Amino acid sequence: MADLSVAGRQFRTQADYRAALKDQEQIDAIKSKVNMEQPGEVLTLWGELSSGKYHFKTLVGKDFKEEISELAEKYKKQGYTRDSKIKPSKFKAQQKKVAKGSGKKADKINGKDAGKSKKKASLEDYDEKMQKEILAVLKQNERRRKLLIALCAIIAVGCFGYYGVYYYFAEKNQSEYDDLANLKGSQSLGGRTVTIHYTDEEDIELTVLEEYETLYSKNKKLIGWLKIDDTNIDYPVMQTSNNEYYLDHNYNQEYDKNGSLFLDADCDVVKRNTNLIIYGHHMKSGKMFGNLNKYSSESYCKEHSRIQFDTIYEKGTYEVMYVFRSRIYNEDEIVFKYYQFLDAASEQEFNSNMQEMAAISLYNTGVTAVYGDELLTLSTCDNSETDGRFVVVAKRVL
Repeated sequence: MADLSVAGRQFRTQADYRAALKDQEQIDAIKSKVNMEQPGEVLTLWGELSSGKYHFKTLVGKDFKEEISELAEKYKKQGYTRDSKIKPSKFKAQQKKVAKGSGKKADKINGKDAGKSKKKASLEDYDEKMQKEILAVLKQNERRRKLLIALCAIIAVGCFGYYGVYYYFAEKNQSEYDDLANLKGSQSLGGRTVTIHYTDEEDIELTVLEEYETLYSKNKKLIGWLKIDDTNIDYPVMQTSNNEYYLDHNYNQEYDKNGSLFLDADCDVVKRNTNLIIYGHHMKSGKMFGNLNKYSSESYCKEHSRIQFDTIYEKGTYEVMYVFRSRIYNEDEIVFKYYQFLDAASEQEFNSNMQEMAAISLYNTGVTAVYGDELLTLSTCDNSETDGRFVVVAKRVL
């Protein structure tokens, strides 16, 4: 049986075969006149094919039209027009053809796989109009690049400036508190008597400890001093009629985003509450209670189990009992709220609170408390959840 195939197409009859041969002859004649590497010529050819200038009778002609259609579409996407011309390549010509049956083009260069290196286009490869468009785009991109670099530089300067100011004030804050620590015990006045007015009928006379006299004379809002050995926690503790002022003020009553350690406004160091709660910011610099969350490690707790909290009237030593994470709850939520535990009206209420804290404690310290013991709670922010808090509770032992 005779081979009736043309350009990869098989034909059943002699008439179809001869028609295909005529289509192929016409295609060869067209290709001899058109440089397929010139976008303008390809686009012009596609326009002629679309307008019906050339007529084909078989699938050979249809395949050719599809090939030119895909090539023309490619050049259009690259921005070429019918007037576009490019200079001949100095390297070996790159040939393209459509993979039959799939519609995908397989790129080949002199019969080798297209995955190998290809010639990079240069500006001279394009016509004058296209060169101007390319240069305009390049200038615009360069302006954007310079603007982006300038913006990044401004942001970088701003960030470095912010952190510089942040750490400057952090160090200034720490230096001021170091000076305050040095004032403890200095310029003693031999026992300063302070009269505290509780009610219209009751006045209580107390004596400020000698080591806190100078500090108390500088700021009457001083209520005590908190210190944990081998840590940076060595700060005065303040107290006002609300829990807002010392969130952003220091001992000298200056605005300071580090704030100060302060005793809950509802606590009373004279008519002692069951539980005294001290608050402080969790500063990234480690200032205030920035390192309190180190107590999440049981080994750290064992090495720093003792906390010294003196009121301005008496000294006190506490031992860590519970360490846990909590948060600020809505008023209508029925749950243990450590920040509301200041007094226990009965032994049963006290034991209930102890059980609640023991249940959520990160580990067992082995320290327990009984009704009548005096407690100290240190509270700071915790970023593990919204409105989170990190809490250390200790029992007075001395």
